[in-house]
Amino acid sequence: MVRRRSPASARRLRLVRIAVPCGLLAIAVALGTTSSSLEAFSRSPFPLVPTRVYHPAVERLVAPGETPVVVPADPLVPVRATVRRGQTLEGLLEEVGLTVRDAHAAAGALTEHVDPRKLRPGDALCAYVERAATKPAVLELLVAEKGRVRAYQADGDSWTSRWHPFTETRLLRHVEGELEDSLTGAVVRSGAPASLAYAMADVLQWDLDFNRDLRSGDRFRVLYEEIRIEGGSTSIGDVLALSYESWAGGGRTLEAYRFAEKEGYYDGEGRPLAKMFLRSPLRFSRVTSRFSRSRFHPVLKSYRPHYGVDYGAPVGTPVRSTANGTVTFAGWDSGGGGRTIKVRHAKGYLTGYLHLSRIADGVRSGARVSQGQVIGYVGSTGLATGPHLDYRVQLHGRWIDPLRIDNVKADPLDEAALAAFRARRDILRDALASGVLPELDRGAGGVVAAAGMAVHGAEAAEATEATEAATPDVTPNVAGG
Repeated sequence: MVRRRSPASARRLRLVRIAVPCGLLAIAVALGTTSSSLEAFSRSPFPLVPTRVYHPAVERLVAPGETPVVVPADPLVPVRATVRRGQTLEGLLEEVGLTVRDAHAAAGALTEHVDPRKLRPGDALCAYVERAATKPAVLELLVAEKGRVRAYQADGDSWTSRWHPFTETRLLRHVEGELEDSLTGAVVRSGAPASLAYAMADVLQWDLDFNRDLRSGDRFRVLYEEIRIEGGSTSIGDVLALSYESWAGGGRTLEAYRFAEKEGYYDGEGRPLAKMFLRSPLRFSRVTSRFSRSRFHPVLKSYRPHYGVDYGAPVGTPVRSTANGTVTFAGWDSGGGGRTIKVRHAKGYLTGYLHLSRIADGVRSGARVSQGQVIGYVGSTGLATGPHLDYRVQLHGRWIDPLRIDNVKADPLDEAALAAFRARRDILRDALASGVLPELDRGAGGVVAAAGMAVHGAEAAEATEATEAATPDVTPNVAGG
């Protein structure tokens, strides 16, 4: 026989079935709310204020007859944040704890020294907070390579800021090395950054063609400035002295000494390195075809004169004017040259730059250009099978081989300047040979007042390991002996 529940018992059972889930749901909600609050509190950029507990042992800070002890105030605690992509300066300030009103005022103070539109992702802001405070008291924004700006809250809600530029330190460095594969590789193995190879190319650009004159076994010694900017940045300054033993052309030694009183480089005899023409219109490249009275044209499939030198290089490689002059033509050459620039120079010379991808801004007929100025970019326009520069030179209307041009030297030093140069040359020459760095002052040639340590390959290779890994080797491979 089945026993039936009374109506009262059934109601109680239904209430229990409803109450138990509701109670469990309420407990879950309470636990979730508490957990979120604790998590947010633990993630707060502001430190917890410790509770001070009284203890008889510290009731008296000064014993009878002793000097009172000054207890320092609580130090400022740094809270760091970095700029995110698309984030505004005010949004960054709110992130470190400022109210909307304070963030607006502080941003106004910071922008007196910093353009907020030029902030980049990863730029750092540091807010300093007192332990017992609820918002930052001092803000510090770092501007890469330039300095830092600090903002302080003045009376009321106003903020004021000050600019603190980074200090620049210049040290002398000495390296030496031997070429095995490329100039960049040799420079990095010597302990210097790869960018020194470009600086060396600029110094010797009138006498050494870095596209065809490099040989395995060439040796170099360099004395240069290393510029260190507060905050960790390091770069290459001026090359002060350079010796390069080249095997090209039967062997020769090139010397270069910077003489700032005349703002230039001079050889060991005081003759200026600067000449009328650069050795090449491209800093680094390779010669793919030479000057010829009869060459098989790869597009026209016939033998015809080739009055230029072809330099193979990627599209967009900058092309430099090899001498000062006036542009006589900048446009499309319907004769097969594609985008072409022609420049007239002194003493009856004219240079041509063919197959360009584009012409630099401001370069047009009648414009003046200076030696080394970028006038166009490598391309493959016109009758060309691939990207390259066809560089040509005329003398009094007759085509000549650009690689055999008789370079015109600049004016030498006068007697008074030559005496000062020789004294400086002797100091730098000894430093190149010995690696012992001299004390130089700006009055002697505009260099560094402080001297640094000499850097030799084995000692400095570890310091430039990261540079070697991060910098692509763009200098051409050296030729065989």
